[in-house]
Parts: sequence; structure tokens; C-alpha cells
Amino acid sequence: MLQIAKYCASGNDFVIFHAFEKGDRSILAQTLCDRQNGIGADGLIVLIPHAQYDFEWEFYNADGSTASMCGNGSRACAHYAHRFGLAGSAMAFVTGAGIINAHVEGDRVQSDLTPPHILNQAIIEEGMTWWLIDTGVPHLITFDADINHFDLDLARTLRHRYNANVNIAHINEDGTLRVRTYERGVEDETLACGTGMAASFYRAHREGNVPASTQVFPKSGETLYLGLESGIITFTGDVKGVFETVWRG
Repeated sequence: MLQIAKYCASGNDFVIFHAFEKGDRSILAQTLCDRQNGIGADGLIVLIPHAQYDFEWEFYNADGSTASMCGNGSRACAHYAHRFGLAGSAMAFVTGAGIINAHVEGDRVQSDLTPPHILNQAIIEEGMTWWLIDTGVPHLITFDADINHFDLDLARTLRHRYNANVNIAHINEDGTLRVRTYERGVEDETLACGTGMAASFYRAHREGNVPASTQVFPKSGETLYLGLESGIITFTGDVKGVFETVWRG
């Protein structure tokens, strides 16, 4: 039996629990994340004790594959860790992408993401210019697509061609952003993707189109706050613990 929690962070949902040892939980991730026969989630997060930091995570996509980083997942697991006494309100934990610092204040959580890396600024696909940026995981970003009509067939093709998540973004007149993301491991558009919003914000800022801090709106419509401080992207927004249960599967 597992004592688990279901969490939602700006539209991304996760199953979270803590354990004492690392393990291969890819099959468990597929089972728990199944929306018809399981709990239903975009990913599974398992918190493991760490000798130097507050904890280490194992992150699994819904299809059982692993991912180095997930922005919304980092905020959800920080809230969980604080709620269940695994960490204080300020914490540092280990991910596959590096050390994440997070701060919890009520239901609002800020994660300081790993430093972004621009991998390619000159990809042309279907007449649109794409940047490839790693914000913990790789993301393709274009501002040339119609934000109201996300071509998922094209996104699926590019996801496999570049082994990256695929984002279309739009800069509003007030300097805020709208972002839509096709995610690896879910293999569909999700309601939000933290590292995708971060990558889109970083490109827009590098091109001089948004200030060093702004609001970003994913498909879920929730408001996220992105900033750039000393080369680190800060990612802030509300997190919701949906329910807790015992899994006997």
C-alpha cells in the first residue's frame, strides 16, 4: 500500500509520495498516471532522502519515461515536502537537471530553475523560426504560430525530430506571454508546462520583447510569474493539493 497525494500546479497534475530508497518505478508511473484505470496525472514524483540536500526526486512522465526536470513538478513537490515535514519553507533538492531551490509561502511556491542554455537559434520549420533552449529539459519555441490554433501533428513531428518539447508562444501588448506546450512523455498538449513557459520567456527576453519579469499564461489560464535574476529563471505560482489516498493497486 502507498500513501499518495494528488497535486495540481497551474494545470499540470502529479501523483506524489515519498520513499526511503531509489528504484525503477516506471511501471508504477504508468499505472498511477492512467486517467481511465489509475489516479490520472501528467507525471509521478517520488521524494527520496538525500545526505546533503533536503531530498532527491525521481520524476516519471505518464508513459513511464523519466525526465530530468519539470518546472510545475518542482513547485508541487516543494509544497508536498513542506506540508509533510520533509523540508522547511525554504529548501534545496536534487533533480536530474541539477539543484533546485524553492520557497513555499502558503499555496504559493517559487522555484529557481537551473540556468538556461540556448542550443540553437536558427531552426526553420514550416516557415517559422524556432529556438531550441534547455531549461532543464529541451524546448523548441516559436513566436510565429497562431496561438489560438496549435498544430499538434506538426508538434508531434518536431518533438520526435528534435527530441524536445514543442511550444508556441505569443507576446501580448502589455508584455505578458501566452504559451502552449506539447510535452514529451505525455505525447500531447498539456494545460501547462513550467520549463516550456520558462524557455519561451527566456527567448522573448533575450530578443528584447519582454522585461526581466512578467506574467505568463498557459492553456489552463492560470497566472504564473517568471523572472530573470543573475542568470537564473524564477518561476512562481499557486499549487493545489487535490487529495490524499491509499493506493492498493
